[in-house]
Amino acid sequence: MFTGIIEEIGIVKSVKSKVITIEANKIFDDLKLGDSVAVNGTCLTISSFSNKIFNADITTETLSRTNLGDLKSGFKVNLERALTLNGRLGGHIVSGHIDGVGIIKNISKSENDIILKIEVSANLMKYIIEKGSVAVDGISLTVAEVNKNNFSIAIIPHTFKETILFYKKEGDKVNIENDIIGKYVEKFLTFNNCNNEKNNKNSNINMEFLIKNGF
Repeated sequence: MFTGIIEEIGIVKSVKSKVITIEANKIFDDLKLGDSVAVNGTCLTISSFSNKIFNADITTETLSRTNLGDLKSGFKVNLERALTLNGRLGGHIVSGHIDGVGIIKNISKSENDIILKIEVSANLMKYIIEKGSVAVDGISLTVAEVNKNNFSIAIIPHTFKETILFYKKEGDKVNIENDIIGKYVEKFLTFNNCNNEKNNKNSNINMEFLIKNGF
């Protein structure tokens, strides 16, 4: 589990045969073999490391859902070590399991903040709510505005400069992880609704009734 607070920017050294090699610095303070590290928000397991360089395997599933397949030598990536029990939860609960990718449609900069408009598919958009949390390339951010097929996030200058968002341009892909709480709530409601329909066919109390009456 992660917090969405990026610790440092790493440099991709190579991506070969589904193994990514990354150069870093800060995360090596207590890094161990088998540790989890979020790379652009994607949870990867350290398979080997030495001299400030680590390797991690990337599965076919991960490549299909993330922007890691687009990485090349010299590319910059956001890095965060897994949360420890004595650490602070400064962002929000981030699993490191990417739901899909979004496309940056617009970048608007001002003195006080940077606004990114990101377009996503409908299956991602349904979990995104105004003032809710979303992880973009592993960064815990608050949704500022929601539209039909895109949403906007307001980023403070510090976060912008200390993450790879500083290097992004319009048209670039970003990894999206929706708020895990929203996904579990949907699953719970859908599952219970299905069971209720099977077990209580003659009952007037169903999901439609509860919503209509303010529950």
